[in-house]
Amino acid sequence: MIPGEILTQEGELELNAGTAAIKLKVINKADRPIQVGSHYHFAETNPALEFDRQLARGCRLDIAAGTAVRFEPGQSRTVQLIPFGGRRRVFGFRGEVMGALDTPGSASRQSPIGSDRGDRT
Repeated sequence: MIPGEILTQEGELELNAGTAAIKLKVINKADRPIQVGSHYHFAETNPALEFDRQLARGCRLDIAAGTAVRFEPGQSRTVQLIPFGGRRRVFGFRGEVMGALDTPGSASRQSPIGSDRGDRT
């Protein structure tokens, strides 16, 4: 073994195997590109991205950690989302959840996800 060496199994590794996934059509209505990272709460992305935000609540992109998806102006594409794991608590992002995703009534404590809160696109 070499210090810092990473040993992996042979073959390909399937990311998020066995995780329930959903597919959503997303359209960038902005006049500039929008990039979304792998662990960003997808329901709280830029309001210029048009899609079913309630369906995306509690989900992130089903892509490798540290990567991102870029939506060019006017572009329409289908993305695959998977649910957040662990304690399913979300803080930060656009500040629309700020707590547990699965607590009864947690969605009603905030303004509707994706609502225009004065953000410029």
